[in-house]
Amino acid sequence: MSQISIQAENLSIRFKDRLLFHIPQLSLGPKDAIYLSGDNGVGKTTLLKILSGLQKPTTGQVNLHKQSWLNRFFCGQTQGGVIYMHQTPYMFDGTVFDNVCYGLKFTISNRQQRRNEAIHALRMVGLETLADEHISVLSGGERQRVAMARAWVLKPGVLLMDESSASLDQESIERQVVLAKDLLERGTSLVITSHQKNALTALCRRQWTITKTQLVERADLQLVDEDKNDYAYA
Repeated sequence: MSQISIQAENLSIRFKDRLLFHIPQLSLGPKDAIYLSGDNGVGKTTLLKILSGLQKPTTGQVNLHKQSWLNRFFCGQTQGGVIYMHQTPYMFDGTVFDNVCYGLKFTISNRQQRRNEAIHALRMVGLETLADEHISVLSGGERQRVAMARAWVLKPGVLLMDESSASLDQESIERQVVLAKDLLERGTSLVITSHQKNALTALCRRQWTITKTQLVERADLQLVDEDKNDYAYA
């Protein structure tokens, strides 16, 4: 799979006369695990969408640098990219299996291999027995598990998890953690937003906080008091 680093400069979002945030410089490297925090409305989701290419900033640009471990033709066009997971993930009108397998048809030509990958992912999130059920019968938490499995099978270079653990039970969060750990070991970078610390945010070793239109990076999460040792990310 591919490893991706992201460099961004002079990022800003403005809505009419309101400046949401301005970030002089931002850097995300391979295997980074970053906890993105901040009050409601400060721009966390907007920043993730900019990093994923789903939204254009008012100023600045985002540059992706890819280094592939394997031949690019083996990896395909989708593997090693940037995936954005929303709190309420979009699901296709089909079975649970179809939803997990959808992206694989762009990267794996062999149908049986695609099925094996999808079933393995569903087994890891505890939904293998529901593979042939229509997606509409699943609960919100189960849909988040499907979204995580769908992201995992594509082996992204960067996975942006936007409140993906919100309102989930402990088992669902632990299932997410298993797949997130596996992706980190493979070289994926993670950016995770959450209003509450949990087993998923515990994977993070860096923390970004958006406050007063600025992105602030805190020191190592395991070593310092969160209320101290802040410095502007610039």
